[in-house]
Amino acid sequence: MRTIILLLLALCLACVESKEKPEDQTNIATQFNKEEDSKPLNQSNYDLEIYDYAGLSPLINKNDNRIHVVNFWATWCAPCIKELPYFEAVKQEYKDQNVEVLLVSLDFPNKYETALKPFILKHKLQSKVVALNDVDANSWIPKVDSSWSGALPATIIYKGGTRKFYEQSFTLEELKTEINQFLK
Repeated sequence: MRTIILLLLALCLACVESKEKPEDQTNIATQFNKEEDSKPLNQSNYDLEIYDYAGLSPLINKNDNRIHVVNFWATWCAPCIKELPYFEAVKQEYKDQNVEVLLVSLDFPNKYETALKPFILKHKLQSKVVALNDVDANSWIPKVDSSWSGALPATIIYKGGTRKFYEQSFTLEELKTEINQFLK
């Protein structure tokens, strides 16, 4: 248990920042982060899919003709929240080009109802969001990618046998550049 707590603390402290956002990206982030109506959110109706690594593995290792963008994030990770609007933007922009976005939350299970579900609803996330609840991080982190230290945010982009792993946060342009390499 102590190892898990230390690992999660290290994940939190190791969140990786990207370069400054260009001016055109400010509008996306501002719109994403603006206050919504003050209506109460009914997260009890939100069906959050929760997986251990064995259940998540088929979702992050598909062998089809789509480009898959898988982002590992958490509501407590500031760089993760900063880049989330860009994943939502590419989901919309590339929706007719066989690009699928999956957001894998590493929020703590005791925060699903009080932090994760309200965040998803408040920001009206359109990408599929699942939660990974697997306490054996020492086992599943290297299965995601052998170079991953466990820091957030982290992203996998893959299509078929071509796969790239990124332990960084993205600007919108950086994310589009990486996706476009898979479209060629």
